[in-house]
This record gives sequence, structure tokens and C-alpha cells, in this order.
Amino acid sequence: MGLKAKKKSAAKSSKKAAAQFSAPKPEGADYLPLEGGPARRIPTTEVKDNKSTVLYIGRIPHGFYETEMEAFFQQFGAVKRLRIARNRKTGKSKHFGFIEFMSPEVAKVVEECMHNYLMYEHLLQVSIVPPEKLHPRLWKGVGRSYKPVDRVHIERRHHDKERTLDQQQKLVAGVLKRDQKRRKRIEAAGIDYECPEMVGCVQAAPKKIRFTD
Repeated sequence: MGLKAKKKSAAKSSKKAAAQFSAPKPEGADYLPLEGGPARRIPTTEVKDNKSTVLYIGRIPHGFYETEMEAFFQQFGAVKRLRIARNRKTGKSKHFGFIEFMSPEVAKVVEECMHNYLMYEHLLQVSIVPPEKLHPRLWKGVGRSYKPVDRVHIERRHHDKERTLDQQQKLVAGVLKRDQKRRKRIEAAGIDYECPEMVGCVQAAPKKIRFTD
């Protein structure tokens, strides 16, 4: 057998081996997996148009509240409504909120321009909220003036309320008990200090007298 005949026989054997170990690619398949097996199609992802007009704004600095925020973002477009999360008791800002624009195009521009925007040493975190992730009660009470709870008035009313004799004695006993603990801590610390004596009234608090004309 000559050299040319040997080359032809080697080429034929290699083609047969390749045909045995490689599966034919079916029609419509995109690629063959490296680990073998049937051909697979690359999954196609549909690009959906962004229709959301609501933005999440995080790391809101102190002083950048509803009035200031609305005036600032109106430079991009019409603001439909906005809300800053606040503490129910104190009314203080929780430093995050939501804002809604009239068109999704404006919301997209605001996200691109204002994300990581430095404001009062805070980097604003701005991102679009998809419609399916919006809470149904997100805008409940928006636009309503928030009136924080007056804790001073509540404590004053609790302190000045009328008490019975038993309630007054219990109150004075608690004050004296705390005073004894305070004295023991001062003595244990080695401090030479003479604490003033506490005199508690054990009588019931007098009722308030109202004068009428």
C-alpha cells in the first residue's frame, strides 16, 4: 500500500469515528452541549418596555423633605405624588421614600441622573420600582399633614392625674426604694457624700378645685 492510499484510509476512519461520537444537529437547535446529549436551543428573553413611573429614593439627608423634594424633582418633569417614610410616634424621617412621575420616560431619566448623586454628604440611592412590586397601600395617606404624638403632653397628664391613697403610697415607696439603691452604689464606689433625705407625702393628692363665675 502506497503513501497516498494510507492517507485516504486514515481520513476515512477519522470521518467514521467523528460520525459515531458526534450527534447530528437537529434543525432549529442553536448549539450542542459539551457534555454530550441532544442539542439545545438558547432561551430567548423578551425585552419588556419599562412602564413604571415610581422611583425608590434611599439615603435621604436631613432637611430634604416633601416640599424640598418636590421642588427639586420638578426640574425633570411633572411630579404626581411623593411620600417619605416617617416614624409614627416622633414623625421623624426614616431616610427613604417614593416618588411618582407622570411619564415612565421621566422616571428613567431621573434614575440615570440621580443614582449615587451626592447631596449633603449622602449618596442618593434611586431605582425604578416595577409595577408588580408596588405595595397596594403604598400611597395611603399621602398628602396628609402628619401630626406627631405629643409625648410631653401625655407624660404631663400621667404625672398630674389624681391618685388614691394606695396609689400615692405605692408611688412614694418606689421613689424611696430607688433612693436606697442609689445610696448603696455611692458607698460602694467609695465616695464620701451625704445624700439629702427624701421626705415623701403619703397622703392622697388633693383634688383640683375649679372656680366658676
